[in-house]
Amino acid sequence: MTIIWERDLGIVHKFLASPTPRVSLVLGKALSAGVRSLVQVGIVYLITWILGVNLNFNPLALLGVLIVVLLRATCFSLFSLTVACLVKTRERFMGIGQLMTMPLFFASNAIYLIALMPTWLQVTSRLNPLTYQVDALRGLMLIGGTTTYSLGLDIVILLVTATGLTLLCARLYPRIVM
Repeated sequence: MTIIWERDLGIVHKFLASPTPRVSLVLGKALSAGVRSLVQVGIVYLITWILGVNLNFNPLALLGVLIVVLLRATCFSLFSLTVACLVKTRERFMGIGQLMTMPLFFASNAIYLIALMPTWLQVTSRLNPLTYQVDALRGLMLIGGTTTYSLGLDIVILLVTATGLTLLCARLYPRIVM
């Protein structure tokens, strides 16, 4: 949503007039969303600890959680930026964003185990990057937590998704002012 406000205020024109590579502009926006999401991690850890969840406070696990959350926030920020580059009004952005976000959430393993899903939804879930983020966080945050996929595969999928979306956004970014 911020990018649409920046476009309306003329800030995006100034960014595009600078010699900064488009990839840097896009990654800067995405990483800023990732850093903001790290505060949410602290809040979630605090609330779950108060509720008595057996959390893993191993420093390596905490580092892994921070990396996974940073990657996830980067991916979804880039996804939103892609939508913002394609639509021109706030209303369309909000509508399309909701239309895409809710199915991504429900087609992941955030609520149900993949094994309990119908076959067509299992296939969809395996194509969904949110599935790999949830899988990694379950393995890292909980004492004795396990992953359906390996932690390495979860992180690779998130990295590949972030890289692909970065390249796509860098290509679409100049279209935002048209």
